[in-house]
Amino acid sequence: MDLNLDAQNIDRFAIVAWTWAEAFLPRLLGAVAILILGAIVARWLSRLVWDVSGKTTHIDPILRPVVVSAVRYSILILVFIVALSQIGVETASLLAVLGAAGLAIGLALQGTLSNIAAGLMLLWLRPFRIGDFIEVNGIAGTVREIGLFVCHLESFDGVFLFVPNSAIWNNALHNHTRNAGRLIAVQVTLPAGAAIDRASGLLLDMVKADRRVLEKPEPRVFVEGFNASGLVLNLRIWAAREHTREIQRSIVEEIKKKLESAQIETLHPQQIARMVPPDSDPSRLLSSSQPYVD
Repeated sequence: MDLNLDAQNIDRFAIVAWTWAEAFLPRLLGAVAILILGAIVARWLSRLVWDVSGKTTHIDPILRPVVVSAVRYSILILVFIVALSQIGVETASLLAVLGAAGLAIGLALQGTLSNIAAGLMLLWLRPFRIGDFIEVNGIAGTVREIGLFVCHLESFDGVFLFVPNSAIWNNALHNHTRNAGRLIAVQVTLPAGAAIDRASGLLLDMVKADRRVLEKPEPRVFVEGFNASGLVLNLRIWAAREHTREIQRSIVEEIKKKLESAQIETLHPQQIARMVPPDSDPSRLLSSSQPYVD
């Protein structure tokens, strides 16, 4: 008798399983097909948007990665919802569950969400653009990509930098590329008996003959001070940003050759050093900065 009951239960279970599989498996296979097809479409469309946005001038290069990511993830979310509907899941109740889960995930991923908020602010205010050389919190490099979570930088020696947006947004940022011109300051130490007018004239003649040096603001030479080494002159010039690095590398050697070419013993430099005037130095006001160029 027990054997008959067990056999009947097995038969009923098999019938129920077969009925369930017959009704559910086609839906499950359809949902899987929708997910696969949706992933392929999302990938194809994201590549298409990337190519099209690169050829048009109406989309800022900064926004290209963001637009592509938005298109891809929007399609994936829509496909996921359609796949759940295919297997009979009520999307209305699912949205409520996702809302609660989103709140819990948001509390657990506060750092990641802060990166997204910082990324949106960087895209909105645009303190830098693709190709700018920036320095922030001890990190310096050329901007290669600006995303919602991180920025991709490349250091001067070719090292890839993966910087969270919040690390950039929450610290003071130096953009070395944004302005049209850069100030270059050089301290020249001469013997105490050096003729100030003669030395200043030689330095001004040298920089005014250099086409890389801007005429406005005009170059200046003034006495920085006297110390145990002798007379300290300060030469300040403005250069276009594309010539700044080149001038910085060559100006010390050019100053040495120019002063020694006068063949006057008191004009032979004892020390030449490039320097960056601190914010507290009032002599920075001797030359007005270049206008901002966007």
